[in-house]
Amino acid sequence: TLEGCRVLVTREHPGELAAELIKRGATVIHVPLIAVVDPVDAGHALRDMLTRLPEFDWLVATSPAGAERVGAAARLVPKLRLAAVGTATARVLEHESGRPVDLVPAVQRADALAAEFVARASSPQRVLLAMADIAPPTLADALRRDGHHVTTVTAYRTVPQQPDHDDAREADAVLFASGSAAESWCRAFGANAPPIVIAIGPSTAAVAERFGLKLAAVATDHSLDGLIAELERAWTRFDSSGQDRQPRLK
Repeated sequence: TLEGCRVLVTREHPGELAAELIKRGATVIHVPLIAVVDPVDAGHALRDMLTRLPEFDWLVATSPAGAERVGAAARLVPKLRLAAVGTATARVLEHESGRPVDLVPAVQRADALAAEFVARASSPQRVLLAMADIAPPTLADALRRDGHHVTTVTAYRTVPQQPDHDDAREADAVLFASGSAAESWCRAFGANAPPIVIAIGPSTAAVAERFGLKLAAVATDHSLDGLIAELERAWTRFDSSGQDRQPRLK
């Protein structure tokens, strides 16, 4: 349980993460650090690629924001197979497309999705990969190395938001679900942070640590559920340690 824990949620929309934290007794403080906006071309390339979906065997979304922008188009191409990098992305893609997602890796990372895709595919596949403007080429490169025909398209871009310092000062913990959120935090606050800082996975952790943030933990399961589970473990340790409960953020 998270009774008494004041948690900073840094996503653009608190959504599912905030709801689950509240269920566990936490007080959620919403401090958005990034906003999701259209690509620099106002989405022209994305719309063009979505009209060409019948040319592809697979449509892959690497985030919920990407799934929101491509899922509806998949409704018109029933033979198109769908893949998502994690369960949260899969839920959005299923909702928008109106059908189940064909492939979600057991470990919710791009390299794990690539490995499972390669293991499943018996012949070269035509893949449309919808991604953020700052997404690394990990997935596309891995699929190309295996002989698949990969087309990437920018579905959206992330821009930093100026956080509210007063709200942030009240927190016992901050959760980072993306590297861009961690970077935005560090540009606003430097290495100052609440006592408990948790990253959703190793790539997010690497960004936070590069800017000097001291992490309490990195989620073993790189999902929102894993992030919450790690917070519960850290909060139990912290709450029972007798440490000063005053936040460190200045």
